[in-house]
Amino acid sequence: MRIRHYSLPLSLCAAFPLAAVAVEDPPEGFIEGSRFNVLARNFYFNRDDRKGQSSPTGNGYSEAWAQGLIGRFESGFTQGTVGFGVDAFAMVGIKLDSGTGRSGGKGSFGVLPVDSENHPEDTYSKVGGAAKLRMLDTVIKAGDVFPLTPVVAYGDSRVLPESFRGVTAQNTSLEGLTLQGGRLSGMSQPSESGMNKGFATFYAGPVDSPWVGYFGGDYTVNQHLSVSLYGSRLKDAWDQYYVGSAVSYPLGEDVSLFGDVNYYKAVDEGRKKLGEFDNAIWSARLGVKVGAHSLALSHQRNNGDDDFDYLRQSDSIFLNNSIQYSDFNSPKERSWMVRYDLDMQAFGIPGLSFMTRYGKGTGADYSNANAVYMRRDAAGAPLTDQRRWERDIEAKYVVQSGNLKDLSLRLRQATVRSSAFESDLEEVRLIIEYPIAVL
Repeated sequence: MRIRHYSLPLSLCAAFPLAAVAVEDPPEGFIEGSRFNVLARNFYFNRDDRKGQSSPTGNGYSEAWAQGLIGRFESGFTQGTVGFGVDAFAMVGIKLDSGTGRSGGKGSFGVLPVDSENHPEDTYSKVGGAAKLRMLDTVIKAGDVFPLTPVVAYGDSRVLPESFRGVTAQNTSLEGLTLQGGRLSGMSQPSESGMNKGFATFYAGPVDSPWVGYFGGDYTVNQHLSVSLYGSRLKDAWDQYYVGSAVSYPLGEDVSLFGDVNYYKAVDEGRKKLGEFDNAIWSARLGVKVGAHSLALSHQRNNGDDDFDYLRQSDSIFLNNSIQYSDFNSPKERSWMVRYDLDMQAFGIPGLSFMTRYGKGTGADYSNANAVYMRRDAAGAPLTDQRRWERDIEAKYVVQSGNLKDLSLRLRQATVRSSAFESDLEEVRLIIEYPIAVL
């Protein structure tokens, strides 16, 4: 697949096509269209690294239990051709249990903020908001935002979600087509209260970049086929391009096939603060759903010489084999994964579901990696022929009715084993969420 590299005209993000105007919904008004929701999230997480890494005490064990309260207010828009509104949020995380020897430090464990001695804070909070404008079928937001695209997506896998600061725009003028773009100047990690100017990536760490911009769209061709195309630039670090497609096809009343393909191209940009690279990574999945059962097989390959990187603690990696702990995205790595899902509604227990998956990666080779992404053995030689596997198990139950309707309980367990370049670990996560619609 050949992809030509263009500089993204991100200044056009606020000038989406307005000529093809769909029929407008009746204006709801600033107050009438307002919503205020609170999500109570109880989060327990432990990680046991059998190689003794990722812990300030060196014993490899990290553990935290916290309570999060996530309040979001979204106003409607004032009436008229141009409508104005505001979004706001207030979030607080409260430590229920952890300690200096179990906090995980400032590593990827990242449940609670820690001080200079790795002691977890008792509480932390996030407060922010954005002004928004609607003109016909285009909505522009400026302030604290939560983008969700294959190239820039906020992460929500800890107590509180990640957020970004900048300007975003979304247009839905054409039926089935959603265009999105934005330019962001900072990010706030899930375990941070403040907003950082600059960015951090998962594998290279902090990068002194003034902004990240993105533009692209999703198109639903019909009820069976959808396609996506996006591009992004992390200034002075990389240009990333993404193309993806998902398909489903019914074979009978209770039988259907499904599948998808995801492809990323990443090249160095500007001052090349993450070194020189030209990487391509892709994944493909094919599965069958029979009644309550779903079985899928996926394959993924990184054809580049460096790790395929993405924004730290974000969900900006739409690859099939990027799972609970492992991304299977090392240079030259090839991975296979099989996944099984079971929906217990067919057996008279609506709301209860199970999932298990197993992924195995081989052939990771850092021989030609640049200095930023290079990994070496104890003798100083680049790591080659690296291998790993991960097994995940998840059970989830959502209350279907009564006073506790929509209360969800999710138990996740992961086991990872690898050669020299990664960890051997066990993870357990227990997540209880209760959404409350206040307004």
